[in-house]
Amino acid sequence: MKIYDDKHIKNVVLLGASKSGKTTLVETMMFEAGLLTRRGTVEEGNTVSDYHELERERGNSVYASLMHVEWKDCKINLIDTPGLDDFIGEVVSSLRVADTALMVLNAQHGVEVGTELIWNYCDQFRKPVLFAINQLDHEKSNFELTVEQARKRFGKAFTLMQYPIGEGPQFTGIIDLLKMTYYRFPPQGGKPEKLPVPDHERNRAEELHNQLVEVAAENDEKLMELYFEKGTLDEDEMREGLRLGMIRQQVFPAFCLSAKSNMGAGRLLGFIANVLPSPCELMPEETIDGQPLPCDPQGPAVTFIFKTLIEPHLGSLSLFKVLRGEITAGMELINAQNETVERINQLFILAGKNRQPINRLLTGDLGATLKLKNTLTNHTLHAKGHPITVKPTVFPSPRISVAVVAKSKSDEEKLSTVLADVQKEDPSLVVEYNREVKQLLLHAQGELHLNAIKWRLEHVFKLHVDFERMKIPYRETIRKSAQATYRHKKQTGGAGQFAEVAMMIEPYREGYQVPAEFTLRGKEEIDLEWGGKLIYHNCIVGGAIDARFMPSILKGIMEKMQEGPTTGSYVRDICVYVYDGKMHPVDSNDTAFKIAGAMAFRECFRQADPKLLEPVYDLEILVPEEQLGDVMGDLNTRRATILGMDAQSNYSVIRARVPLAELDKYSNTLRSLTQGKASFKMKFAEYQLVPPEIQKKLAEEYQKSLKEEAA
Repeated sequence: MKIYDDKHIKNVVLLGASKSGKTTLVETMMFEAGLLTRRGTVEEGNTVSDYHELERERGNSVYASLMHVEWKDCKINLIDTPGLDDFIGEVVSSLRVADTALMVLNAQHGVEVGTELIWNYCDQFRKPVLFAINQLDHEKSNFELTVEQARKRFGKAFTLMQYPIGEGPQFTGIIDLLKMTYYRFPPQGGKPEKLPVPDHERNRAEELHNQLVEVAAENDEKLMELYFEKGTLDEDEMREGLRLGMIRQQVFPAFCLSAKSNMGAGRLLGFIANVLPSPCELMPEETIDGQPLPCDPQGPAVTFIFKTLIEPHLGSLSLFKVLRGEITAGMELINAQNETVERINQLFILAGKNRQPINRLLTGDLGATLKLKNTLTNHTLHAKGHPITVKPTVFPSPRISVAVVAKSKSDEEKLSTVLADVQKEDPSLVVEYNREVKQLLLHAQGELHLNAIKWRLEHVFKLHVDFERMKIPYRETIRKSAQATYRHKKQTGGAGQFAEVAMMIEPYREGYQVPAEFTLRGKEEIDLEWGGKLIYHNCIVGGAIDARFMPSILKGIMEKMQEGPTTGSYVRDICVYVYDGKMHPVDSNDTAFKIAGAMAFRECFRQADPKLLEPVYDLEILVPEEQLGDVMGDLNTRRATILGMDAQSNYSVIRARVPLAELDKYSNTLRSLTQGKASFKMKFAEYQLVPPEIQKKLAEEYQKSLKEEAA
């Protein structure tokens, strides 16, 4: 294959809601470009893009897939992405390395929730955006409504490049407003006839063409002068104006097509090749210290790993973008994250699962290599002697958590290793062993994300697992002060153990005051790793307890705070005052005072009106207006506090605060209530008091479990 420089490379990521037709559009583009002799279909499970067995089973994209086509002396890299927000990690990593986002709208549904969610990331990454209004041949398509919704949501930058002739079964052609040409397609689709604009469409086409000329002229002073001078712009001048407008995110060109019937894909490819900005025309990447990384084809090599695929027995496949210089087969590069040397033994360009070997890739291009030993997603590889680290991609926080349990002992031994590999592939997944709840946890984007992980564990890695409900990490605290004295005395054949500790505890609050009856000798303020504080006061007068034993008392208290008396949860926000005690000149030691301190704390805690706290999360839910009532009704059953609501295009944004205990399987419920048209994100807010009846139930369950363990 020909080697392309940065001026002739276009990196395009296809985005859009599920079932908008992205995979079909990629397939049609590859067919139009001559890379395929026959188009596959999603229904038959034989598309180039959706090549994983799971994707064929599901009938939709689960993983991002990299393809390429050659068109008019350009190499166009295409990344097909999933449309379901459970797989948003695949979208984010792909959008990061693309130079332009091609947003596919389903003409049946207009601007969907999936589109809204993805748009926020386009905005965040400041990418040029191109729209394709797809499925215009569907009987339920509504072009005008889709355009109206898009303009309402994306503003005046949404710019029509074409409009359809006919719609639904009557969709037969496209009026192109840049070329002022009528593309009339044969009934089965394919190569169109290029005809003059029909007389009955002339007025509308000229009006929209003039609007397009004005949009193109607005993006450059020289073009504006030409426009005032001539009253119009020619086609090349319009292309330049549109290109500049896209770079500044001031123009979002919109095209018409039916990917399934192969109507309009060729014209879209032509626009991508002729108008879309190349990698070095856009804002440069940033390093971790905020410095720009110029797109310099002659500079020392820098490449950024944006995706990692790990297959058993085959090793890892690393997908990357060349940010500077060139990458050649056999080159040695330095990993900026761990300073190890990586050898690029083989280079490939991809078409789904198919790999085409290549000797070198230049600045701006996308490619892949095999079996890098110490390199993962988000890592930077750079030339020796030219250290640089590219700012990593920030992935969205998880929205669902489950405990994963192997069904057999043999599977249990390798489960952690396999999950570590799965997490390397998918940084939107977080794997952790939580010591507090004593569970191996998966934190994912939603139920579908978890289902895909389970499928992969069972079918690829041959591990059989169950997903169980995650235990809630409650916290215990107190509402009032209490005092207790505990004497620990143990006599054995030799030296015994003796310690007596008197203490008072009270709730910690900002600006608290030490009680007047205590003389403060020392103070230790501890920020607990599980949140909250412990303030430890030494109020011993007259040497009742040697200062050398105070750390041991604190150690005993800290151990008790890791297993609260009420439910076994971590304890937080306590002030402790050790004000008296006794010791023995022979039998007192660190162990004795640790035990006495722990037991005195336990007795105090039980008398101090213990209360249970639960984690509460802020939810932001994007929901169609017609389903707002159902979603609100469900939230009311989850002990939610509604913080507010806003309107966003045809959707409502609900802001609520909900206990984590009430969010089990929430993504499934929301998808069921809204037919998959709503999305949500969540973020930890704070700990709040548990209602008394729930605290009583949890305390009883804990005591029952202790008795069962002792039996």
